[in-house]
Amino acid sequence: MSSVAVLTQESFAEHRSGLAQQQVKVTALNSEEENDPPTYKEAFPPLPEKAPCLEAAQEPAGPWSKIRPIKASVITQVFHVPLEERKYKDMNQFGEGEQAKICLDIMQKTGAHLELSLAKDQGLSIMVSGKLEAVMKARKEIVARLQTQASATVAIPKEHHRFVIGKNGEKLQDLELKTATKIQIPRPDDPSNQIKITGTKEGIEKARHEILLISAEQDKRAVERLDVEKVYHPFIAGPYNKLVSELMQETGTRINIPPPSVNKTEIVFTGEKEQLAQAVARVKKIYEEKKKKTTTIAVEVKKSQHKYVIGPKGNSLQEILEKTGVSVEIPPTDSSSETVILRGEPEKLGQALTEVYAKVWARPPLKAPKYTSLGTDRWRGVIYVRLEEIMAIGSEFFFTVSSVSAPSWLHRFIIGKKGQNLAKITQIKDLYKVSVRIPPDNEKSNLIRIEGDPQGVQQAKKELLELASRMENERTKDLIIEQKFHRTIIGQKGERIREIREKFPEVIINFPDPAHKSDIVQLRGPKNEVEKCTKYMQKMVADLVENSFSISVPIFKQFHKNIIGKGGANIKKVRDNTGARIIFPTSEDKDQELITIMGTEEAVKEAQKELEDNVVEDSMVVDPKHHRHFVIRRGQVLREIADEYGGVMVSFPRSGTQSDKVTLKGAKDCVEAAKKRIQEIIEDLVCCRNTVSSVLCSFSSVLLEPAVIPSSRGLYALNMRLSMFSAPVVEPAVQENGEESGEGKEGKDTDPSSPKKCDIIIISGRREKCEAAKEALQALVPVTIEVEVPFDLHRYIIGQKGSGIRKMMDEFEVNIQVPAPELQSDIITITGLATNLDRAKAGLLDRVKELQAEQEDRALRSFKLTVTVDPKYHPKIIGRKGAVITQIRTEHEVNIQFPDKDDESQAQDQITITGYEKNAEAARDAIMKIVGELEQMVSEDVTLDHRVHARIIGARGKAIRKIMDEFKVDIRFPQSGAPDPNCVTVTGLPENVEEAIDHILNLEEEYLADVVDNEAMQVYMKPSSHEESKAPSKGFVVRDAPWATVNNEKAPDMSSSEDFPSFGAQVAPKTLPWGPKR
Repeated sequence: MSSVAVLTQESFAEHRSGLAQQQVKVTALNSEEENDPPTYKEAFPPLPEKAPCLEAAQEPAGPWSKIRPIKASVITQVFHVPLEERKYKDMNQFGEGEQAKICLDIMQKTGAHLELSLAKDQGLSIMVSGKLEAVMKARKEIVARLQTQASATVAIPKEHHRFVIGKNGEKLQDLELKTATKIQIPRPDDPSNQIKITGTKEGIEKARHEILLISAEQDKRAVERLDVEKVYHPFIAGPYNKLVSELMQETGTRINIPPPSVNKTEIVFTGEKEQLAQAVARVKKIYEEKKKKTTTIAVEVKKSQHKYVIGPKGNSLQEILEKTGVSVEIPPTDSSSETVILRGEPEKLGQALTEVYAKVWARPPLKAPKYTSLGTDRWRGVIYVRLEEIMAIGSEFFFTVSSVSAPSWLHRFIIGKKGQNLAKITQIKDLYKVSVRIPPDNEKSNLIRIEGDPQGVQQAKKELLELASRMENERTKDLIIEQKFHRTIIGQKGERIREIREKFPEVIINFPDPAHKSDIVQLRGPKNEVEKCTKYMQKMVADLVENSFSISVPIFKQFHKNIIGKGGANIKKVRDNTGARIIFPTSEDKDQELITIMGTEEAVKEAQKELEDNVVEDSMVVDPKHHRHFVIRRGQVLREIADEYGGVMVSFPRSGTQSDKVTLKGAKDCVEAAKKRIQEIIEDLVCCRNTVSSVLCSFSSVLLEPAVIPSSRGLYALNMRLSMFSAPVVEPAVQENGEESGEGKEGKDTDPSSPKKCDIIIISGRREKCEAAKEALQALVPVTIEVEVPFDLHRYIIGQKGSGIRKMMDEFEVNIQVPAPELQSDIITITGLATNLDRAKAGLLDRVKELQAEQEDRALRSFKLTVTVDPKYHPKIIGRKGAVITQIRTEHEVNIQFPDKDDESQAQDQITITGYEKNAEAARDAIMKIVGELEQMVSEDVTLDHRVHARIIGARGKAIRKIMDEFKVDIRFPQSGAPDPNCVTVTGLPENVEEAIDHILNLEEEYLADVVDNEAMQVYMKPSSHEESKAPSKGFVVRDAPWATVNNEKAPDMSSSEDFPSFGAQVAPKTLPWGPKR
């Protein structure tokens, strides 16, 4: 049987280090004399000579002796994925489908060989074969892709994170491979100390345990380890880890108990010495107490039922521990044992045993022998107890199974329509802690099964019997109701039917689909309730039939609006008085004059009478000389009368007919009121007189809004203002053509002190109303005041394009006049109504105060501070893309100005800061803090072979930026054509610079080895085609070969076993002896 041997990474490293000197030598020869071929010994290192004794054989003899013995590298491991943690649980597609594709992909990626098998408990067993590294990678892929993932976080001090990562992240990678988890550690600039772990529950527990151990080792506080037997760990942790959490909170000590999946007995305590001693003493006390008082009982439970005892995420075990104080120990999943051990105080073991079997859904037959061991006591020997006695101990806790008989057709009613009663059944289950099983229809069983403790079963049975009897008492009744009443019974938006259902909540009322035109309304519910609801709805239908009497009244279409009245006032009054429904024709009805009245016969006739009385036609006599007053301005007076008196229609005769008859149509009351109002207006016109009001011409346009006297629009607006006095304004003395009315040229010789006719407005009406109108008119005359405002604030008051002053004029309804800039005046004029001037003046002065406050604030913000900083530090203060200086500007709300490099007149070391004095000083301190840090930095030159610069820098500088961010240093590489191409400058804090230099030297060593290997291989590689064309090939040439010496030795015999000794059985190597190609 042959085995495959592969050179390991460690042996290759030693081999490479052993040959390093000769490789360097070859490189040096190549650089000095590129045309000189290598010597025979360089190309073919001699094998070690045969050692005369054992000691001599162990001594190194040449570079080949440094290679360690080659070991077999193929290993095999088996991983198990439980059923509840499997991602793909379809048993019909085992070995195919998505699961098979994932396995093939894992084998291709890792190079490992996978074999899958299905265990008895439907868990997945995976055997992985291959190299150690490939097996660990395959395991990680299996956990990530075939097993359900969970996540958890663990908090450790931020300064301990780097110890979890390890050098170059090796420790973190090793931890992820060992635990098959994904561990995410926050970046150094992230303030969070939470480490996120993703993977299986077992892997998360292991990783969490390892991380906490690393943190505990690195913690400066005291660390103590206490060896406690694994079986007593649950008592120390307590149910749901409550006990240990309380202990940690009380003592301030961190206690790390290894999870059940980790086979360690050590409990690690970390904290202050005094508090740590208290925590250790408390744990020891619990341990000694439990060790003295507890005993064990072993029972057999089927392996397939262990998962029910454990529960989701181990909750069932914690629940049993919380209820009984007994710890349940389950054998590992990879063990074939079915023995479950209960550990606790003897008086509580019976209850715990009952809880265990309760978790297995029902009480299974015990597989234990006739006598079962309850544990060993070193003082009393071995205690045995009969199983009958165990049953007696826990008899009051064991389950009871009972049944409720209900016809199978009732089961769907117990469940309810669309499961509406399931909430009630769930409430019964939760309240009494029982299991209720209603058989499906295909079983045709009348029994509803209830399982649980005896008391809960009895209570649940009682509740279900009541529910079944209530459902059994249910009946269905069909009620005949004409379809035309369905919509009325349902009501607008279902309001009336909602009231009925609220009154009879146990009755279900179903109306037929309107498209079916059916008269059957179905009622379903308890018998008594259905009868009550039937009587109620029958009475409602009888009322509807009684109120369904209707009659149609023809009324001319133009009078419909009179019947309705303003805002529906008239029709609402009729409906309220009679209780009848009045329906007006719609635009789709053929007869537009028929108004339908519905209700009781008495109510309909009463409503008909009111409608007919509501529309009358009457007339009155009005002198034709007054007709114009009513019809001018497009009948404004008539419109006002119609709006005020219920839409009454008033018709005056056409002009030129010389008729004095005026017709009124509408509601009787409205017509009478309109006649009375028209008569009052006529009396005012007869008794009216003129009142003269003198108003300055400059303000006449203000009064008459927007037009100049005698604009009809302005007169109309003024009349609207004075309408409350019933005093219409007539035209001023100046006519439209500009001539004076009724005066002629004599008006030119009048007294100049008397008011001009253009300033006179004539008011017509009753004396008392004209006087009131005159006073109101004079109150509309604008008033002017002056406000003193500093001239330099005028432009801010005006605002951009006059927006500020327009806003004030609109707000206060005044006119504000700002003097022209060339006048340099401080006086601002405000013109408007007297009632608005005070508010406008106060608003203007408030605006002045705001502007003065802004000026003072602007002066404070103009404080300047100059900082002297060496120009070499300016780029660091500015930061990459201005990030640092932008942060300082934003944080302190200042403006920072750096000197212009091209302006030689400026001092290049002066930085100007502008802002509030306090903020400027804070910004200066921030800059000087950065300068102080920069001054503490050192710069060191390190020699790095220029051939590895490109690899250290990385694509687009990504690798070197990562190094600079990690070590917080600045690394500068020489420019092309520099005197020393190997000189690299590292700048930063001394400790950071040293770490960064060590790191890049390590990278240089790694990359340089690759460069040397490549250059050494170039010697033996075939030259390119264009080089072959230049010179003839010499083949492989070596110097100082044995056959080329002076002794003229012949070339070695390739078939000679003496010249070329055998290494043993020939095996076709899978890899090159010097490792894989890079």
